[in-house]
Parts: sequence; C-alpha cells; structure tokens
Amino acid sequence: MLFVRGLTLRVAGRVLLEDASFDIGAREKVALVGRNGTGKSTLLRAIMGEVQSDAGSIDRARNARVGWVAQEPAGDARSPLAVVLGADTERTDLLAAAESATEAHAIAEIHARLADIGAHAAPARAATILAGLGFSSAVQAAALATLSGGWRMRVALAGALFARPDLLLLDEPTNHLDLEASLWLEGYLERYPAALLLVSHDRNLLNTIARRVLHLEERRIFAYTGNYDTFERIRRERLAQQAKAAESQAADRRRIQAFVDRFRYQATKARQAQSRLKALARMEPIPVAPSETPVRFEFPVPEALPPPILSVDDGAVGYLPGHPVLRRLTLRLDQSDRIALLGANGNGKSTLARLLAGRLALQSGRMSRSPKLRIGYFAQHQLDVLVPGDTAYQHLARLMPRHADAAVRGRLGGFGFSQAMADVPARDLSGGEKARLLFALISFDAPHVLILDEPTNHLDITSREALVQALADYQGAVILISHDPHLIALTAERLWLVAEGTVALYDGDLDDYRRLVLEQVRGNSSEPGARKERKAGTSDARERRQAGARLRAETAPIRQRIHAAEAAIERLSTEQATIERELASPAVYAGAPDALAHRNKRRAEIARQIAASEAQWLSAQAELEAIAGTVAGDEMAPERG
Repeated sequence: MLFVRGLTLRVAGRVLLEDASFDIGAREKVALVGRNGTGKSTLLRAIMGEVQSDAGSIDRARNARVGWVAQEPAGDARSPLAVVLGADTERTDLLAAAESATEAHAIAEIHARLADIGAHAAPARAATILAGLGFSSAVQAAALATLSGGWRMRVALAGALFARPDLLLLDEPTNHLDLEASLWLEGYLERYPAALLLVSHDRNLLNTIARRVLHLEERRIFAYTGNYDTFERIRRERLAQQAKAAESQAADRRRIQAFVDRFRYQATKARQAQSRLKALARMEPIPVAPSETPVRFEFPVPEALPPPILSVDDGAVGYLPGHPVLRRLTLRLDQSDRIALLGANGNGKSTLARLLAGRLALQSGRMSRSPKLRIGYFAQHQLDVLVPGDTAYQHLARLMPRHADAAVRGRLGGFGFSQAMADVPARDLSGGEKARLLFALISFDAPHVLILDEPTNHLDITSREALVQALADYQGAVILISHDPHLIALTAERLWLVAEGTVALYDGDLDDYRRLVLEQVRGNSSEPGARKERKAGTSDARERRQAGARLRAETAPIRQRIHAAEAAIERLSTEQATIERELASPAVYAGAPDALAHRNKRRAEIARQIAASEAQWLSAQAELEAIAGTVAGDEMAPERG
C-alpha cells in the first residue's frame, strides 16, 4: 500500500529523518510514535506530498487513495452533514454527472456505480459518524459558521473517516474530542477496513488499534510488531541488551589497550601487541541510544484539612440568570478524593469545574468551603494567558516575589525545566512545555485540590506517564476531565456523570461507560443518565472502587502521620549534618566553651528526636500495612455457605 525507501527529511536545515525505509500493507494498522518534535507530523505531510523530501522515495500502490484530516473547514453556511458527504468526491462527481447525463447508457452506468459504492446509504452512514463524534441531529444540520474551531475539526475528521481511503493518516485525532467521542473513535478505527497510519499519544488508542509500531528516534525509524505496550517492553529489552553489549565491549577495549600499552615496545611481545591493536581498530562501536531526559512533575504537599473541604447543597449554576446549566447539585469533596467527570461535551463538565474552582458562583443553593482551602485549576484556554515574551522563570517569579532565585528555579526544575529552558520566552516553548509551566503556576502555593480540565492535550506519552505518577504521589484531591481513558483509569477512584442537567455518582466502571456510550450511538439505549441493567462484574467493580475509597479515607490520618514523621526525620537529619560539619571544624574548639557544649547537647537531642520519629514512622507504617493486609485478606476470603 505504501513503500518508503531511503527517505531523508529536513526542516529549516535540521535533519528530522535520515535514510528511513518502511512499508505499510493493505489493511495494516500501524502506529507512528516518538517524542514531541522528532518529526512525526512532518513525515505524514511528506506522505501526502505537502513536504518535499531531500532524498529517497515515497510510493503508493497503484490507484491507492490516501486521505488525512486537513485543516478545519471554513466557517460557511454549509452543514456538517453536507461537508462530510462532500468528502466522498467520487459520489459527489457521480451525482453531478447523473444530473447532466442524457444518454440512457451513461445514466445506467452512473447509477450502477452509485449502487456499487453504496451512495444511497451514504447520508445515513455520514450521520452515524457525526453522531459518534458527538453531533446531535440539530447540529448536523446547522451552519459551520456557528461552530467553534474544535467542532469544525471534528467535521474534518468525520469527512476523512467517511471517505474511506485505502490508507488513512491520522495525526492526534482525539485532541479535539471528549472521552465519549474518543471511545467511539477507538471502536470505529478498530473495525476500519483499510490501512491506517496513526500518530497519537493516547496509550489506550494505540494499544487497541496498532498491530505494528514505527518508532521515530534519533532521525531513524525502528519497526516493532505488536501494540504500544509490546513495543515498550521489546524496546526496553533491546536497550538493556545494547547497553550490556556496549559495556562488555568497553571492557574488552580497556583490556586490549592495556596489553598494547604495556608490551608494544617489548621485542618479545611487539607482534602480539600489533595484532591486538589491529583487532582494536576493527572493533565496531556498539551504538547506545542516548538517555532521554526524564520528564518530571512534583506537586507540593499541602497541609491536611478536616473533611469535607468543600460541599454543595441543592445548588444550581449557570451563566445567565434563570437559566442554570446544572441544578440539584448535592456534592461533597474530601482531600483524599480522586474523581473523574464523565459526560458528553456541552453537558456541563467544565461548568462544574469552574464552580468548584471558584470561577463561577452558585445561582441558588449553598456551598461550604474550608477557610484555608487552596485550589489549583488547569484549563486549556489558560495556555493563552501566558505572556509570550516572558520566560518561564519570570512567570513563576511573579508568584514568588519573596523567594530567592534558586527557589524559583528549583520549583521549575520539579516540572522538567532546566536552567536554560527556564530562560526561554513562552512563545518559543512547545505545547507540552507550556502545559508543564502552567502546572508549575497553578500548584506553586501547594493547593489542596487540583482541578484538571483536559491536562494532556499537549503532552506526549512520557509526560502523561509522569503526570500519572505525580498525581499518585500528590496528597490532595483531584478532579479530572479528560479524553484519555488510561489517565482516568490510573488516577480516578470515583466517577461522576454530568448529564441531564445534574451530577450524580456513576455506579459502573470505565468499561461499563464505554459500553453505554457505544449503545447510545447505535440508538439502543435511552438518555445518558438512564439506569442500565448491569453485568455481574459491574457490582464487583463498584464494590472494589467503594472499598478503595473507604480504605483511602480510613488510612488518611495514618498516611499523614507517616508523612509528618518523614518530614521530621529529613529536617532533623539536615540539622544534624550541619552540626556534624561544625564540630569537625577546628575553629569551633577555639571558641567559647558554652557554644561547643550547646552543639554537643543539641546533637544528642537531635539523635533522640530522630529515633523517636523513626519509631513513629515504623509504627504508622505497620498500622497501614496491617489495615491493607486485612482488607486484602477479606477480599480473598472464601464465601461461607
């Protein structure tokens, strides 16, 4: 289907790809992965003929149609349905020809071809695709001019899917989608009947769709069989073997070089030394992949607040008086909560996030907040409020006016900003770097709650995994809106469904919700908030999640004691090291005897305090492990008759 041979690509003098070769077969589903900035999107544009290659060739199978999502359609009077139908150019041309044809034979041939390509069923197929991507019947008939850029990008995606090219190229197709549309797209692409080349940072999508992975790294392409998880495992093993071989070769080089250096000038050993020297010259260096700079997120630790930290009683919220978007809101938030918001775009997820973040006021009802509560709010539109000419350092320094330069740079370092990157203007940062800067800004005062509205749109897979780990370590509440099922599954312990103008606890897991979404698209279900008959596994999943939430709440005071003990040990150890350094200096013994006695007394006192803190840590840790073990034992205990 696609044949790439010896391809070299340069952009602005920078080599992105060098002497790369790969094939994509008919009906093959391939993922193209790599860190941000390695050239994945440029390669797709080269395949489409929009970028000229510097060397090599890109060939297609004869008559093969290649399609991709171009720029968003213009905001004109056409409807989304009309735009999608127009994406099938053969159908459009045939219908036009049928209107003007006069000869019976020509008319018959045109209608035969229309029947072959299923032209009469096309409107229903286009409407199904649009519905899957979140378009209601009314919006499908509306003018494009009334839709936002994000929704027009969905129309472009729907057109590419509807055209059914022999090779479909998709570059981050879920970036403009909500979770519901992402789940539908995942199922659609899994059944897609032709070849697919997919660029995405959505781990779930890659694992579901890809049967082969092309990894773009160091200007080369490496091919792996399997999905993304398989690729990661095989690559780790390959790199480990490579490093081990390189280490062994380096040891051989040192041994041979030592022999040569020792004996090359001795007549009895000169010939052997020369032989080894030639062997050394013939030894091909084993390439070792450069170590990637690890991505870091380090959210500061907030102090503990008594529960609940926030509650809403019979609340209503909206933007126009008398027209609430959400009503009958009765919610409670504790510092240990990890919640994901479900519901299609337009149902009010972002409205709820703004209410909880303090950006919107209740129109009716009552909200209670802890007086010391601090909230960090991440929303994609906030990337636009970064001052283009100001550096990351300047952005954060404004929030930390009383802190030293080292403290500001240290905080930025916790979000992956090196000394040099901290001094780069915001306009020159990548989307992922801007997102990391925003994380640093919203968390600078150690918030008790992080409200994250689509936090991963600009993050690559490595950064997403770093965010998952940071949220696992974070000691505050998390409220998450995301189209990334992997992030939700690893972060959220409870699901809230925003639908039918209100918010309620969703009593299934993410797999249940996936089935519900797909049933709704097929028209086999009622409204989003309607109750469903659950499979046996659903109640088990719900009980496990509720048990996890109860365990987290029960052990929160113990974990706080553990953290307090760790902090005390760290603080005391630092002071102890300082006193030890002072006592190691001869100058201290030449000073006042009282000062020396005070240091010795304080050193002994610190040793006792460290021992006491360690005992507290061990006690709390044992208590935590005992509770966790009891819960695990209860779950594994056999049923009694």
